[in-house]
Amino acid sequence: MLDVVNDAVLGGGAAAGVFIGIVLFLALGRWIGRWLLARGGGSHPPSVGSLEAAVFGLLGLMIAFTFSGALNRFDNRRVQAVDEANAIGTAWYRIDLLPGQAQPRTRELMRSYVDSRIATYRKLPDVAAAQQEIVKTQKLQNEIWAHAVAATAQTAGGRPGADLLVMPALNQMFDLASTRIAATQIHPPLIIYAMLIGLALASALLAGYQACTENDPMHRFGFALIIALTIYVILEIEYPRLGFVRLDAIDQLLVNVRAGMT
Repeated sequence: MLDVVNDAVLGGGAAAGVFIGIVLFLALGRWIGRWLLARGGGSHPPSVGSLEAAVFGLLGLMIAFTFSGALNRFDNRRVQAVDEANAIGTAWYRIDLLPGQAQPRTRELMRSYVDSRIATYRKLPDVAAAQQEIVKTQKLQNEIWAHAVAATAQTAGGRPGADLLVMPALNQMFDLASTRIAATQIHPPLIIYAMLIGLALASALLAGYQACTENDPMHRFGFALIIALTIYVILEIEYPRLGFVRLDAIDQLLVNVRAGMT
C-alpha cells in the first residue's frame, strides 16, 4: 500500500485552511479583547503574557518536532532508494553464478521487475495505478524466486555454492522493495498534526487578544502566512511524491541500473 492522502488536502488545501483559521482566530481574539475593554473601561486588556509565552513556546516546539521528524523520514527514503538500487545491481551480477541455460530467463524477469519498480513511482500521485503496479511487482518477485530456486538446484553448468550467493541477494532486493513501500505508511499519528494546528489557532487567539488595541493588519496577515507556509512545507516533506516535493531525482538510480541490464 502507498500513501492514500489526496494532494489537494496535503498542500495548498491544508495551508489555505490554516491561514484562514488563524486570521479568524486573530479577529476573534481582538473582538474578545475589545469587548473586555469596553466592559471594564480600561485602556489595555488583562495581561496573559505568561500564558501567551507558554503557548507560543509549545507551538515552536511542535513545529520543530514535526519538521525534524519529516526531514528524517525524507532522508531515510532517499537512503532506501540508494540501497535498493545497489541490491538490484548486486543480484543482477550474481545471476552469472547460475547455470547458463537458466540465466536468460532470470535476466528477462529481472528486467521486467526493475521496469515495474520504476513504473510504481512514476505513476504517483495516481495511487490506484501505483498499487496495481505493486501487485505486478509482487508477482514478478514470486516468479524470480521460483526460477532462481529451480536454477540453483541444478548442478550442471552452475557454480558451487551459487545458492548461498544468489538467493540472499534476491532476498535483500525484495526486502528493500517492501521497506520502501512500508516507508510510505510511516507517519506521525494524525493527532500530532491536529495538536499543531490547534496550537497555531490558540496562539492566534492569544495574539489577537493582546493586540486588540492595535490596528496593524500586516502583522496579523504576516503571522498567519508564516505559520501556514511552515505547516505546508512540513506536510510536503512528510508526504513526498504527492506534492511539489519529489523523489524523482533519486529514482534515477533505478533507471541507471536498468540501463545497465544489457
